[in-house]
Amino acid sequence: MRVYAVADIHGKQDRIRRIRRNVLKFRPDVLVIAGDLTHFTQPARVIAQLGEMPVPLLAIRGNTDLARVESLMDRHPNISSLHLREIRMAGIPFVGVSGTLPLPFRSQICLRETQLIERLEPLIRRDSFLIAHPPPWGILDKVAGRFHAGCQHLRELIFRRRPAVMICGHIHEQPGLTSLGKTLVINCSMGRAGEGSLIDLDEKGKAKITML
Repeated sequence: MRVYAVADIHGKQDRIRRIRRNVLKFRPDVLVIAGDLTHFTQPARVIAQLGEMPVPLLAIRGNTDLARVESLMDRHPNISSLHLREIRMAGIPFVGVSGTLPLPFRSQICLRETQLIERLEPLIRRDSFLIAHPPPWGILDKVAGRFHAGCQHLRELIFRRRPAVMICGHIHEQPGLTSLGKTLVINCSMGRAGEGSLIDLDEKGKAKITML
């Protein structure tokens, strides 16, 4: 099982071309986009281009994706919204949550974040891939190399539910991978010329990560 994960496309044509090139080159089983597919304007054009990718695509919205992006994704048979849903690909459960309110030095998923986390939590199991736009607080979330800007409720959720992998973006300055407890956290932001990450899973579910 090979997962290609990206975030923070922001509707940029060069990033969409890079994604397509990597899909053709590495032939992933699924493409995961952890938010900010678009940048407020022309969302229909961007979603249509992503809908032409020759691979199943799982996505959540970020802070630059308008609410109508959800219905635009529904028009394309190869794109599935992960918002508060579990979708299995080759036996792997992917679970997602859309949204992010960027606040000074801290991110929230939404104004009613506590209620949203309560709806998300029962969907997450030990073998889940959790997809959210912001990283958990203190993990791959530094802005200007100094200030943490992740989401505290996501951090607490990860400690409680211990998903196998968490895929995020939002903080352009810190793409990479690390661990939070027993969860592998991957910031796959394309925001600073990155190209996302490849996640290769063996038969036992052990992950090998390559940052592109």
